[in-house]
Amino acid sequence: MAAVACCGSKKHERVDEVKTPVTINKLDPGKDAASWCVTKGVAALGARVDEPTVRAVARGSGGDAAAVTFTFHGQSTQTRALASGQLRRQIGVKLRAENGCNLIYAMWRLDPKPQIEVSVKRNPGMRTNEECGANGYTKLKKPDERGDLPDLASGATHALRAAIAGDELTVWVDDRVMWRGALPDEARDLHGPAGVRSDNMAYDLVAFAAPAGSGPQPDVKCVGEESD
Repeated sequence: MAAVACCGSKKHERVDEVKTPVTINKLDPGKDAASWCVTKGVAALGARVDEPTVRAVARGSGGDAAAVTFTFHGQSTQTRALASGQLRRQIGVKLRAENGCNLIYAMWRLDPKPQIEVSVKRNPGMRTNEECGANGYTKLKKPDERGDLPDLASGATHALRAAIAGDELTVWVDDRVMWRGALPDEARDLHGPAGVRSDNMAYDLVAFAAPAGSGPQPDVKCVGEESD
C-alpha cells in the first residue's frame, strides 16, 4: 500500500485563532494512486467528476481528519435520488469509515438550503448496502458553533476540512469554522480511513488530504459496497 505523501500542514482553531490538533497530508495522484479507493462512481484525484453518486476512501489514512479541495461546476449531468427518495446536491468528507454502514459524514449540502450537515451512521455488524441501506443515521442538529457558508458559485474553488479532537468535531470551509459540536458516544467505536462523498455535483477534485493511519484498519474493497 502506498504511503500518504506529506506536503505540509496548516493549523486551525477558532475563527479568530488558527491551529489544528492533527497534520493533514495531501495524497499525491502519482505516488498514492493505489491508496485512492473509489467504491462507487468515478473520481480520480486531480480530475473532473461528473457522477451522480461518488464514494471513495484513502486506504492507509487515519480517520480523524480529512480535507477535500474542489472547484464547483454545478449539478452533475445525470442525477440520482438518495435511498430516501430525496434529490440532494452535496459534497463532503467521510471520517472513521469502517464501511458504508458505519462512519461519520461532514457534508456541505446545497438542498433544500445550503448548510453543513454532520451525521453518524451506525449499523453494528453490517457493512454492505444490501444489509443497512439508508438506516442507522443520527443527524447532529444542534452544534455549539455554526458559521455562515460562502456562496457556492460555478467556477469557485473551496476547501472543506473536518477534524475530530476527543469527542468534538470541527468543520472548516476555506479556513473558517462552519460547524463545531460534540459527537455521540457511538462515534467512539468507529475505526477506519477518511474519504470523500458527493451526490449530484460536477466538480474538479483538486486535492484530498488526510493524516496517515496507524494500527490495524478494516479491509476496504474497491467495489460497490457503499450505501446512501
